[in-house]
Amino acid sequence: MTLLAAATNESLADLSNKLVYASMAVYTLAFFAHITEWVFGSRSKVGRTAAALTPAAAGAAPAVQVRTKAGGTAVLDRPQVVTRSAAGTRDVPDGPGAAGGTEKGDLYGRIAVSLTVLGFLIEAAGVVSRAMSVQRAPWGNMYEFSVTFSTVAVGAYLALLALKKNVRWLGLILVTTVLLDLGIATTWLYTASDQLVPALHSYWLWIHVSTAIFCGAVFYIGAAGAVLYLFRDSYEAHLEAGRTVGRFRSSVMERLPSAASLDKFSYRINAAVFPLWTFTIVAGAIWAGDAWGRYWGWDPKEVWSFVTWVAYACYLHARATAGWKGRKAAYLALFAFACWIWNYYGVNILLSGKHSYAGV
Repeated sequence: MTLLAAATNESLADLSNKLVYASMAVYTLAFFAHITEWVFGSRSKVGRTAAALTPAAAGAAPAVQVRTKAGGTAVLDRPQVVTRSAAGTRDVPDGPGAAGGTEKGDLYGRIAVSLTVLGFLIEAAGVVSRAMSVQRAPWGNMYEFSVTFSTVAVGAYLALLALKKNVRWLGLILVTTVLLDLGIATTWLYTASDQLVPALHSYWLWIHVSTAIFCGAVFYIGAAGAVLYLFRDSYEAHLEAGRTVGRFRSSVMERLPSAASLDKFSYRINAAVFPLWTFTIVAGAIWAGDAWGRYWGWDPKEVWSFVTWVAYACYLHARATAGWKGRKAAYLALFAFACWIWNYYGVNILLSGKHSYAGV
């Protein structure tokens, strides 16, 4: 019976590996579909000019017909309503997205999203298979953590799409980094399925590590928004100064949301998940008390988790202060996410402590 169980677990582990590789193949197809969406969404100068002259494309309200006293009709142009941005920001509308408002671009964009959904389902099945093979939470080492991390990141992106949020412009960056993450995991971080050290056999593994993965995945989306904000803000500043912008750069930047929208997006994402990161650190301290008899021991992982918390707390405080909105706040958000990345890769691989277990 034991041999049968071992053979079953080995088969499930092998199935998990195959599913992860299959998801990488699907994500690669999604990557090319996203590239095609951007290519076919790019309009020529003539096409962009024609779209700008179309009232519907320009966001103008339709004309209104009114009856005159003489019995005839007259057409009144309803004035366009402009929503002003916050003080200190530019009144720039959001771009049409990666598809550029074109039918063909939108078609490839929908194909890309469909492939991303398929890749997500296959990868999630791989995570579940890994959990069944080891009969524990599937994030006991860096390989399992990385695969689950990318699964959650894609799931969060798809959830935003399901909520009708304008985030399809994030698809290309997301799929690219997910492929990079899975490539690193399968090439350098792979660890055969095995049981954990006794200290980790706790229900806190499900609570603490799962929330850490979710927070990291959402922080990643916020960091991606901050990076794109810096590019878009620089582009808008060049236009405002009357400088010439290259055609390729203009084609990409004009389809993204405005800098103000990207700034707001990044802030809201980071602010929403920060309380959960606070809970993650508290849960880890409680687990440490149960496993090692102390709540805090200045372990490298504990220290850098706290440093990450302080960095995001400073960002949220600075973002709420008028003098630290915009680029300064974006740099601080990226520094905070860099702390999270270092806490994962750097601390686990280069430093030793209580959290150094299960190889990589």
